[in-house]
Amino acid sequence: MANSNSSERLMWFVAGMAVGAALGLLFAPKSGEELRRLIGEKAGEGRDYLKDAGRDAYAKGRELYDKGRELAEDAADLFERGRKAIHS
Repeated sequence: MANSNSSERLMWFVAGMAVGAALGLLFAPKSGEELRRLIGEKAGEGRDYLKDAGRDAYAKGRELYDKGRELAEDAADLFERGRKAIHS
């Protein structure tokens, strides 16, 4: 649950940064061509950042899933051994 809250905060932080950057660019004294190029660069940087963050989140989720599955298998094995011990 704490991970979900952290992910949500990170998402809002990144969204706030994007809005702030866009507003800053729009009010900056630059030519239209220069501004479009800069917006394109920043959008690319943001896309790359989000892509990397998504990969990291997926990898961490996969790791947690694998650990949980392993724990469940160990618990099931322990339960089965205990059941056999009682009935033997």
